[in-house]
Amino acid sequence: MFAIIAAVIFGLALILDWANVRASDAFTPQTLLIAGLLCVALHLAGLGTSTRRWGRRR
Repeated sequence: MFAIIAAVIFGLALILDWANVRASDAFTPQTLLIAGLLCVALHLAGLGTSTRRWGRRR
């Protein structure tokens, strides 16, 4: 889940960087890059993954 979010954030940062958009100081390609890296780190740490097992164990 976090990997998909990171991919979307990286894509948005790339589009903003290519278009030279200046939205505000809090919404720059660099801050989106940091947010994307945070999501990748959380994904690699195992957060957002399902550990539920389907079926019954007896």
